[in-house]
Amino acid sequence: MSAPTSNRQPVYGLLAEFEKPTQLVDAVKRTKAQGYDDIDAFSPFPIHDVCEEVANHKKSKVPLLVLCGGLTGASLMFGFQTWASVVAYPLNIGGRPAFSWPAFIPPTFEILILFASFAAVFGMFLLNGLPRPHHPLFAVPAFGRATTDRYFLLVKSSDANFDPDATRAFLGDLGGHEVHDVAW
Repeated sequence: MSAPTSNRQPVYGLLAEFEKPTQLVDAVKRTKAQGYDDIDAFSPFPIHDVCEEVANHKKSKVPLLVLCGGLTGASLMFGFQTWASVVAYPLNIGGRPAFSWPAFIPPTFEILILFASFAAVFGMFLLNGLPRPHHPLFAVPAFGRATTDRYFLLVKSSDANFDPDATRAFLGDLGGHEVHDVAW
């Protein structure tokens, strides 16, 4: 006997809609106090109290990617120059040694900068999940008003405290205008 199948789409989270910025600030503070961590807030203009509460600033991995990219580029360029000057095409010019490393520094530095900048750009895109042409919030019709006159609080389903029914009841008690399902 097979288990019953549900035709409900997987939930990305629940979105509470508010009419005033003070309601959003209060809702964010109460949501954080309730133990929810994976939340996001949307408003037509920056609200500094909300930004401080919602921001989960994690240490970025981009600097490490830039360092690794730069070191990779420098190592490859220095290695290539060493191979070309010592192994593949050794030239005796004025009795100087084939391995004349001071001459290798400028090209090595240039390639270090090139690889580091590529690592920064592509690493930022990958870590930010870009390009992302569609976000699940765009499917909620009311979310279009986030840029004009409404304020929204999103509790993501990836939060450890997320329970669809309990979270919906909690968001409804916050005094929101409406609570919307956000499906993948």
